[in-house]
Amino acid sequence: MSTQAREVPAGAPLLAARDLRKSYGRTEALRGAGLELHAGEILAVSGASGSGKSTLLHCLSGIVRPDAGSVSYGDERLDQLSEERLSELRRTEFGVVFQFGQLIPELPVLDNVALPLLLAGVARGEAHARADAWLERFGVRGQRAMRPGELSGGQVQRAALARALVTGPRVVFADEPTGALDSLGGEQVMTALAHAARETDTAVVLITHDAQVAAYADREVRLQDGAVQGQGVVSGTVSREV
Repeated sequence: MSTQAREVPAGAPLLAARDLRKSYGRTEALRGAGLELHAGEILAVSGASGSGKSTLLHCLSGIVRPDAGSVSYGDERLDQLSEERLSELRRTEFGVVFQFGQLIPELPVLDNVALPLLLAGVARGEAHARADAWLERFGVRGQRAMRPGELSGGQVQRAALARALVTGPRVVFADEPTGALDSLGGEQVMTALAHAARETDTAVVLITHDAQVAAYADREVRLQDGAVQGQGVVSGTVSREV
């Protein structure tokens, strides 16, 4: 866990969004969306393409500021924080995984995973040791000296998960992490993510349009046209079985 882990009152959400609105030109991406995420919970946000899923994730993680509404992380309003503080949170308490991994192509896998620690001032030897441990955990330590272009899609995503978790974040934001993978690769990535989240008590916001991926979550929120249209506990959740 992050050394900066914050306390939240019993039963209170770790992350909460209220009435989020965001437009790009004349296009309304979010129209009053809101949700709550509790510590250690895996929450799936599902919906069709264009429903506002990625925009919601970007607002929740502080990558994008909403035009209106609020995002609270513990006792901090993310929508009101400085860019410096938001960057600090993304280095220490948040981890982000994108659909295509977005590893730095010029760096070997080991340095890609160690990079958040190095940016946070961790000594190189310690950063590499911690990165190695996470690469081992996700089954890609054998590729530590390779560059991303030499890896399969599934290997890239497992390395990206290692990078997202190496700092011991409170929350991981995963934006369609299996979208570029075949069914087997997607299952392997989701099983690895669910295992790691359970073992480290890390909360996960999982953006997906795939019902099989959403089945790894504890709870699902469904978006349509930028607004929440339904939510509930995922029955028979896969994440409880891995």
